[in-house]
Amino acid sequence: MADEIRDITVIGGGPTGLFAAFYAGMRSLSCRIIDSLPELGGQLTALYPEKYIFDVGGFPKVLAKDLAVSLIDQGMQFEPDIVLDEQVEDVQWVKGHFTLHCANGTYLTKTIVIAGGKGAFEPMPLRCPGYKEMMHRGIEYSVTDPEVFRGKRVVVVGGGDSALDFVLMLKDVAASMTLVHRRDGWRAHEATVQRLQEAVALGEVELHTFHEVREILGESQVENVTIYENRTDEELSLGCDILLSCLGFKPNLGPVKKWGIEVTKNRITVDQLMRTNIEGIYAAGD
Repeated sequence: MADEIRDITVIGGGPTGLFAAFYAGMRSLSCRIIDSLPELGGQLTALYPEKYIFDVGGFPKVLAKDLAVSLIDQGMQFEPDIVLDEQVEDVQWVKGHFTLHCANGTYLTKTIVIAGGKGAFEPMPLRCPGYKEMMHRGIEYSVTDPEVFRGKRVVVVGGGDSALDFVLMLKDVAASMTLVHRRDGWRAHEATVQRLQEAVALGEVELHTFHEVREILGESQVENVTIYENRTDEELSLGCDILLSCLGFKPNLGPVKKWGIEVTKNRITVDQLMRTNIEGIYAAGD
């Protein structure tokens, strides 16, 4: 019941939130998870379910969706309350407990663990003509089903782990694969960069470093992408059916900023015990 006081309410149903719910059960504490997404798993299920993850203990590699299933199974062992597709708008301290005001209900809890990751999934935009107009008409920022890319001319923009992982994931599915990055340094793991370089050497991936996107062209769908060499301004046109923009996500804490919690550079400030400046509210995760 929404009006029953829980020992812990976890805001966020991703990996950190699910593990928090598991450990609440291990400590015989009642727990509730509230998440703004319609399903548990966070970014694992919402953004890249088919992407392999290589840096989780105990797994040489594991699909994000499979890791999410295991985390959900673990987190549900002690039967926490689950409230999905709901956002906590405001928090108040009333008579020894917190009252969480949401769009569709009010929830009571003794303590709060904020495990919302970066908050809302707001991708960093490509600042060029055609980006807004072609969003979801050939422009994407995640891969939920690799089959959508089969036989397509794919251009990936970015230099981090997601960009390189998507390139390596889709290079044998797409008709052609091109990676565009504004410099020749990478934010991805070294082993991933080495795999990319091997794919480029084998002709499986076309690589354009020191290039940026100038314009995205098409009628009802993306058809071409104009890129330019940022040292010489020389332009190049690429045939393209799908452009994957992998520039990362802007941290967006949303209503959390209004709760009186100390925030530094759009991140929640905590001490070594993950305590915020408000007694009884903790934060953990990304």
